[in-house]
Amino acid sequence: MGKVLLLRIICVVVLNAPRLRFFYHRSLKKILNHAKSQPQFTSLLFYFIYLFFVHIVVSHYIQNNYTIVDCFLERVKKQPNKPFLLFKDETFTYQDADRLSNQAARALLQNGLVKQGDTVTFFVTNEPMFVWLWLAVFKIGCSAALLNTNIRSKSLLHCFKCSGAQVLLVAEVAQPFQRFPMKICETCDFVNVISLACLKWRGNYFVTSYNFFSGTGFPKAAVISHTKLWRFVMILRSCGLKSDDVLYVSLPLYHSAGLAGVTGAIDLGITVALKRKFSSSQFWDDCRKYNVTAIQYIGEIMRFLCNTPKKPNDRSHKVRIAIGNGIRANVWRDFLNRFGNIQILELYGATEGNIILMNYSGKIGAVGRDNFFFPFALIKYDVEQGKPLRDSTGLCIQVPKGEPGLLVAEISVRAPFLGYARDLQQTEKKKLHDVLKKGDVFFNTGDLMLIDKDGFVYFHDRIGDTFRWKGENVSTNEVADVITQVDYITEATVYGVEVPGNEGRIGMAAIALKDGHTFDSEGVFKHLESFLPAYARPRFIRIQSSLDVTGTFKLMKAGLVKEGFNPSAIPDPLYFLDDREKKFVPLTMDIVHAVLSGKIKI
Repeated sequence: MGKVLLLRIICVVVLNAPRLRFFYHRSLKKILNHAKSQPQFTSLLFYFIYLFFVHIVVSHYIQNNYTIVDCFLERVKKQPNKPFLLFKDETFTYQDADRLSNQAARALLQNGLVKQGDTVTFFVTNEPMFVWLWLAVFKIGCSAALLNTNIRSKSLLHCFKCSGAQVLLVAEVAQPFQRFPMKICETCDFVNVISLACLKWRGNYFVTSYNFFSGTGFPKAAVISHTKLWRFVMILRSCGLKSDDVLYVSLPLYHSAGLAGVTGAIDLGITVALKRKFSSSQFWDDCRKYNVTAIQYIGEIMRFLCNTPKKPNDRSHKVRIAIGNGIRANVWRDFLNRFGNIQILELYGATEGNIILMNYSGKIGAVGRDNFFFPFALIKYDVEQGKPLRDSTGLCIQVPKGEPGLLVAEISVRAPFLGYARDLQQTEKKKLHDVLKKGDVFFNTGDLMLIDKDGFVYFHDRIGDTFRWKGENVSTNEVADVITQVDYITEATVYGVEVPGNEGRIGMAAIALKDGHTFDSEGVFKHLESFLPAYARPRFIRIQSSLDVTGTFKLMKAGLVKEGFNPSAIPDPLYFLDDREKKFVPLTMDIVHAVLSGKIKI
């Protein structure tokens, strides 16, 4: 009873804060009911205080036009000689980062490449120069469009167009850019430029950046506002990181998770150990080398680490916190058993989404917990029809606890959905109207989730034409478009299939050939290698005489997904992408067994 009373007092204080009343006006009763039924009251109270704190801080920052660059400059002033970035054998202090980003900004300005308010596109891998450039464009007062460095061909050109960028920054002028009519600035030219008085050039803008990611069709540019960026930044603070921590970032900086690591480090004034590309064999050696205390992950990273050969020094490290998303329960347990008592903080969210969940109590397998701050619902969804089920009144039907449903989050002033840059159609497609009551609008996450009796939320599956492999979202439509560029392939449908022991779904394509043509295994391999990143190339190909379609001529995938890639059960010819042979080879049961046992790495 005393615990509930304490929470009631906190709620009363919050509800009497005029500027925050709108945020909590519907929450008091739900908070109290929720608290009475939860055995883990301490973690619930902590999470409530965290959300309260984040809202206070973010609201203050936004109202005062306080940006991440302002925060960075304060860190430079207070701790100029503290290491900010560790990369290979180099150490860059906060003062170094300020000086080098000033040089980058001056180079852009003196060469007439940018002006305040422009959008600047990045095509740069994980390296210190990425951070200097990112800080530079913010100091000037520009927005940044962060490109996935794996994309190629039409997707790459599409991203340039929809970002509205005036300048492209690349580490080197590669062949894909030589025919594109944009200003190109090679980052290696910035080193000897005179320092910039940055405050003279900075400006605050609503849009800080565009983060590109794959979905249905071409990659879309999620709009990241200052408010949203600050919410990303606050994730590290909410996870209990302190000013003396060292954060290891091996996730791509063009991803919101990787960027949140660096910006969150600025907020806390901590040191970042930056890795150009994740390496399972070098991961723990790097952690020991840089005295890392916190790491970022996606589910695949944790599985890769668990699959490395065991070593006597597996527990010889200083890592105490792991922050990320997508770890499966069995991998979670294996990771803790092998590498020690590391606090794993599993998160759920989407770059463009309006909801963030945190598994603040460490329940293995859960992505978060039902809360009263971000109103959401799990609704019944017809996977075959590709739309939510509705009742006789036209409203969506909520699923009971323990059953999977489509996760949708209410769009409101405190939980906005900013959509995709220059793509109103895709923005509207992510909205669901009349969900729980007439006139409401919800964000469609595209994820099927379930909630247990204690309010813990679990990921179930993804819907639609996207699957996730190697930590990347793969657009089936985009891959199919590339495949059908081969002149003798008339149709292609792409889908993800499960491979036991692997996170996500691996790509498989069913194709139909023109009469009289045979499958050119080497030619198709070379074509896919030229136009698709490795994670998006289908590893299995199924050749059919024709592809089944619905009455509205949509390709049918459900049956194909269910049948998978078992040669003994599928009469059609099957092929497997062999990286060593650099071609597709006939799929045999021996190859299947080798894949399932892990002898063949995929």
